[in-house]
Amino acid sequence: MKTQKPPVISVRKRPLQARSTQLVADILEAAVRVLASDGARHFTTARVAEKAGVSVGSLYQYFPNKEAILFRLQADEWQETRELLERILADSTRPQFERLRGAVQAFFLTEWQESEFRVALDDATPLYRDTPEAHENWKACTRCVLVFMNEALPQAPVEDRAFAADMVMTVMSAVGERISEQARSESEVKAMAVAIGEMFCAYLEGIKYRR
Repeated sequence: MKTQKPPVISVRKRPLQARSTQLVADILEAAVRVLASDGARHFTTARVAEKAGVSVGSLYQYFPNKEAILFRLQADEWQETRELLERILADSTRPQFERLRGAVQAFFLTEWQESEFRVALDDATPLYRDTPEAHENWKACTRCVLVFMNEALPQAPVEDRAFAADMVMTVMSAVGERISEQARSESEVKAMAVAIGEMFCAYLEGIKYRR
């Protein structure tokens, strides 16, 4: 039996002029609206082109298929998340564990505030989950947490720091997904962030004094 290849999700070309940049921005804005209204299962390039007020041919100049559009939305969201975590975790004016707690709370609140969009994106994940681009984006998010672990756990073995970074990202991602799916209040989300943040800090303390 043949193994199904992951879809091609790389953009066909990058916009270089202001007009083409605006066209891509219009397509992505329309894609957000279609995803929110129709969901991942009924998301099509034709619907996006219609919403954007452009021809399907114009859309295909930049995005080869619907998976490429959805992945671009996901990649933009991942980049925002990565920049948020980097900004908080790299703030050397604050104690390390305070930074970690702050990063957890900021991440969870973002998931809560954009819950409808996040749920729709999560539903679309199987369409591009196994692509090299998706794997690289996950690694990029994990690397920013690893930089923090290298600072917080300088005496720990390299493999322990790498495991801690992956564990933090995995738990935050899983809990964040649940927060997006469930109708929780802001106070509940903050309480959950406090609990998860304390759990992470206790885990790192254990690594520090393990040897």
